[in-house]
Amino acid sequence: MEYKNILIIKMSSLGDILHTLPFAAALRKRYPQAKISWLVHPQFAGFVPDPPVIDEVLYFDKVKFKQMSLADKIKYFFSMRSLLHSKHFDLVIDMQGLFKSAILAAISGCSNRIGYCEMREGSGLISKAVCGSHSKAHVIERYLDVARYLGADVQKVEFPMPDLTAESKSVQEKLAAQNVTGDYVVFVPGARWQTKEWPVEYYARLAAMITADGTAVVLAGGPDDMAKGGRIKELSPAVADLTGQTSLRELAALIKGCSVYISADTGPLHFAAALKKPLIAMYGPTKADRTGPYGSDKASVLLSPAACAGCLKKACNDWHCMHDITPEMVYKVYKEKLVRI
Repeated sequence: MEYKNILIIKMSSLGDILHTLPFAAALRKRYPQAKISWLVHPQFAGFVPDPPVIDEVLYFDKVKFKQMSLADKIKYFFSMRSLLHSKHFDLVIDMQGLFKSAILAAISGCSNRIGYCEMREGSGLISKAVCGSHSKAHVIERYLDVARYLGADVQKVEFPMPDLTAESKSVQEKLAAQNVTGDYVVFVPGARWQTKEWPVEYYARLAAMITADGTAVVLAGGPDDMAKGGRIKELSPAVADLTGQTSLRELAALIKGCSVYISADTGPLHFAAALKKPLIAMYGPTKADRTGPYGSDKASVLLSPAACAGCLKKACNDWHCMHDITPEMVYKVYKEKLVRI
């Protein structure tokens, strides 16, 4: 069936947005003449693809919504309903698969609603779950199964990335201010789950090894990572600390210019994968075969040797899986990777 007005609902997080980019690219190829809109939280909108992949970006401000009074929440809800109805969508694709996205799909005014195979929190009662041959594979392939269901011929994984020319210029100025002028390695020490974080002491030890070789190390991430960045710099003063000092697009530009990227399982990791940068990722509680760097032959994943690795726990009373990946193990992979660059 041909559709003329399509809405993608994928509001967060950064990693999830990046995982959805190949689906958006495949959907555009399948429906070259359709108007395609994307509903997203404002803080993650910077990596919704520009035209011609996505024609219009719509926003649901989760942060603002949480701070509203009950009366204002009701008004916001009805204004959102009016906005979605005014667009006259003939296909809504819920790629979030959660209660919040199900509500927005339900009030869209469109009766034709689908989603990917993992429709949670009752979202499968609102939108039809599409389960293809990759339902046990990487999340990107699970998303692409929805495109295949719609008739897309998916030949390869493509990441439609924004033009980062302006951001690259501003990043170079910030690096120069930190006396970084040559090759550099990027560390992003934060993660959404505490159990996914690699110890800051390990980052500091690894940084000391790399800077001793004459290569700069740049710390990056959001404002929530600033305390970690400050602690790493205390332990390894030679690093340049840009945590909390870049926008999302500037962070992507910083990663685009690096020689090697290193982090645990966190959103910016997928910038590096999409940009085909040499990268090293440390995985403990999460499963790299499901949510790891994908679509790049320059990615190296270090899985924790802990017997409990892959538990998917956000909190743990016996957390040691990430500690079991030592700086020496990462440095060995880093040196091997340099030979191939």
